[in-house]
Amino acid sequence: MAAPRAAIERGAARTWAAVERFAFAPASAAPLAVLRIGIAAVLLAQAAMVAPALFELYGRSGILQGPLLDALGRPGFVRLGWLIDRLAAFGVGEAPVIVAVGASYVLALVALLAGWHTRMAAAGAWFSHLMLMMTADSTNYGVDQFANIFLFYLMWMPSGAALSVDRRLGRAPVGPTSSARLALRVVQVHLCIVYLTGGLGKALGAQWWNGDAMWRTLNLPEYRQYDFTWLAYHPWLAVGAGWMVLLVEIGYPILIWPRRTRRLWVAATVALHIGIAAFMGLGVFGAIMAVLTLSAFGVRADPPAAVRSEADALRGEGARFAAAAGYDVR
Repeated sequence: MAAPRAAIERGAARTWAAVERFAFAPASAAPLAVLRIGIAAVLLAQAAMVAPALFELYGRSGILQGPLLDALGRPGFVRLGWLIDRLAAFGVGEAPVIVAVGASYVLALVALLAGWHTRMAAAGAWFSHLMLMMTADSTNYGVDQFANIFLFYLMWMPSGAALSVDRRLGRAPVGPTSSARLALRVVQVHLCIVYLTGGLGKALGAQWWNGDAMWRTLNLPEYRQYDFTWLAYHPWLAVGAGWMVLLVEIGYPILIWPRRTRRLWVAATVALHIGIAAFMGLGVFGAIMAVLTLSAFGVRADPPAAVRSEADALRGEGARFAAAAGYDVR
C-alpha cells in the first residue's frame, strides 16, 4: 500500500510543479506592455477614422434615425441612448453626450498607451468602447469583439509594470511576477482556442479546400482591393492559399509553443493578417490580430538568468521544507 501511495504523491507533486512552472513562474511584464501599447495604438487609429462620422454612426439623426438606432442596438443599459435619455432630464442634449463619450474613450486610450494609471485607463477604455459597440451594433465585426475582450483583460493584468509612466513613477511592481505569467498564459490560451476553433470551422466546409473561399474573399465587391479575376486561370493558387490558411490556424495551438517552430508560426500568423489587411481592406482587424500574436508569443517573457536562478532556489527551499514535513516532492 505504501508504494502505490508514494507513487501517487510523487505524481501529484510533479503535476503541481508543472502547473506552477507553466502558470505561475515569475515572468516579465514586457509582453503585456506590448499588448497594451499595440491595442491602444490601433484603437486610436480606428477612432481617428471613425471621428468624422461620429454623429452619423451614434446619433439618432444619423444613418439609423430615431427609435431605429435603439431597436437595432444590442440590448443593455450601457447604450448611448440610455445615457442620453437620463441626461435629457437635466437639459443635456444628445450631441454633448456623444462628444463626451467619444472624448472619454480617446483620452482613456491615450492614458492606456502611456501606461498612466493603467488599470483605470483600461477600465475607462473598455466601458466606453462597450457603450459605443452596443449602440451601433450593426457596424461591429470581429475586431470590435476582440478589442473589447482584451481591453477587459487589461483591467486585471499588470501591463503597466513595463514601458509605462506608472513604472517610471514607481507605481508598478519591479521585476518578474507570477501575476504577469498568469496573465500572459490567459492571453496565449485564449488565442490558441480562437485559432483552433476558427481553423476547424473552416475545415468542416468544402470552400477552404477547393479554393472557393479564397476566390470569393478576393473578388467580392465589399472586400475587393485588387483585380484577382486572373485566379480563374490558375485555380491551384486559390486552393493552395486556402490550405495555407487552414494550416496556420489549425497548427497554431500546436506549433506556436515549441521554441523551434514558434518564430516561424508567429511570422506566418502575422503574414496572414497583413494579407487580410492588404487584400480585404480590413486594416484594423489585421493590425489587432497581429498585435495579439506578436505580444503573446513574439516578446520574451522569461526573466534574466540571475533572477530565474533565485526563483529556482526559492522553489528548491520550498521543496526541501515539504520533504522535511513528510511529503515527497521529487
